[in-house]
Amino acid sequence: MWGVIPAAGRGSRIQPLAFSKELLPLGKALSDRVPRPCAVAEYLLERMLAGGADKLCIVIGAGKSDIVEYFGGQFGNAHLAYVVQPEPSGLCDAIFRAAPLLGGEECVAVGLPDTVWFPEDGLAALPDDVLSFLLFPVADPEHFDAVLLDDGRVREIRVKQDAPGTHWIWGAFKMPARVFRELHALWLVREPRDEYIGTLVNAWLARGGHAVGVKAGETYLDVGTLDGYRAAMHTLAPPCAAARSDVPNPSAAGALR
Repeated sequence: MWGVIPAAGRGSRIQPLAFSKELLPLGKALSDRVPRPCAVAEYLLERMLAGGADKLCIVIGAGKSDIVEYFGGQFGNAHLAYVVQPEPSGLCDAIFRAAPLLGGEECVAVGLPDTVWFPEDGLAALPDDVLSFLLFPVADPEHFDAVLLDDGRVREIRVKQDAPGTHWIWGAFKMPARVFRELHALWLVREPRDEYIGTLVNAWLARGGHAVGVKAGETYLDVGTLDGYRAAMHTLAPPCAAARSDVPNPSAAGALR
């Protein structure tokens, strides 16, 4: 399974920073028994591996080479590949930059690298043969992509709408390669092209697509804002799951201390 991590955004909600927001220190990890700061994106990579990913693609933007320097070519037992989104043109554009890598019939999982969620193996609860969303209950769904369900089937995704009618939002999703290609093809012909995955999925559903939502998520932390970062620091006082000797000791770690 491929894990696609869109990390090309500017991080305007939490700037100014001296490095990419995905490298914000959050908790601590151990490399060869030496404590080091844990970058927030490591939590998502760990969850991708726990969900079955054995290959990871990180989508970076221009000027974000520090992510490549930090993670290198491998994370745990998964090989890392990088693709570039030249301009920050939205989540859909970032995700589909990975299309040249995703051949065959492999499953594809997508998550956001400035979030931390539990349980860590939540992706494993999603089926492999259909577009499926890992859902989390939140107190402020109007700030996220809220997912309306009809007996487990996704009826509509309401993108950052006031009073969306549900407190369940998606935090990650999985799909077979066939569905990835269908969504990509639809995105290419829509004008203007969708910025958010929710509006694209709504159009795909209207054309007869099928998606499910799985309420297996428990806690969802958005680290892309200052308040969210503070809340995550309070929640994640123990070492992150990446505290293993087989995780490379990143060259950027010293800059995060």
